[in-house]
Amino acid sequence: MPSLKDVRTRIDSVRSTQQITSAMKMVAASKLRKAQNAILTMRPYAAKLTEIMQNISAGMDESAESVYTRQRGDERILIIGIASNRGLCGPFNANVAKAVMQRINDKYALQYKAGNVEIFTIGKKIFDFLKSRRFTVAHRNDALLENLSFDEVLPVAEGLMKDFAENKYDRIEIVYNQFKNAAVQILKSEEFLPITQKEKGEVGQSPQKVDFIFQPSKEDIVKELIPKSLKIQFYKALLDSLASEHGARMTAMHMATDNAQELLKELKLSYNKARQAAITNEILEIVGGAEALNG
Repeated sequence: MPSLKDVRTRIDSVRSTQQITSAMKMVAASKLRKAQNAILTMRPYAAKLTEIMQNISAGMDESAESVYTRQRGDERILIIGIASNRGLCGPFNANVAKAVMQRINDKYALQYKAGNVEIFTIGKKIFDFLKSRRFTVAHRNDALLENLSFDEVLPVAEGLMKDFAENKYDRIEIVYNQFKNAAVQILKSEEFLPITQKEKGEVGQSPQKVDFIFQPSKEDIVKELIPKSLKIQFYKALLDSLASEHGARMTAMHMATDNAQELLKELKLSYNKARQAAITNEILEIVGGAEALNG
């Protein structure tokens, strides 16, 4: 049985850890509220923008297609993994990194061996995870998550769109956690470029196809609308990931606080048992000493 001093030291250590995890839970909850409001207000706008783009592009012929809709095969691939710069959020970062590795191994193994698959990491933790597994990371951007805003995201999105338009990549995919609620994050793997037929809005696919009067021409509107929709889509993925990170951290710190409370109960019980045993030994020594004097 451990000594009373050892048990007291461990109780103090666990209590200190519990205070830290409880404070981190409150901080994550505060940040989660702001991030949750941002993504919930962004989703209707992004959905409506996509709906308008589908209605406009549904009746266009192939000659008027955008450069971002061209299908060019799967020779040169860019996979973007969005995680976080900080840990203590459960399996949040590891899930994204494992999904990127699985995506490469299952679908792009031959291209990766030939050097035609590049990885772009957003977040320090996913970069460290992939590097420790000997995956080559061609591009990284850790600063983007420190002060996330549309103005900061815009140059990154435009750079990706430019690379695709200049045939540097045939396909660009995004792997991230989609926010559902504070306790649930849905791991998503979406195709960013090229725009698929579903995103283009095939004729008859939309349940409510509206016949608009266009001013200026339909082609000019699509030329302006598709790039804007892509930038919004990329920004929405980052907002989803940020809200998911705070939700995962809040949940992890809540569980850690509860575990610390359970551990404190066990340690206090052990402390009381050790203290009772020490008192019993002292009584026995006193009684034994008194008997020896009487003898």
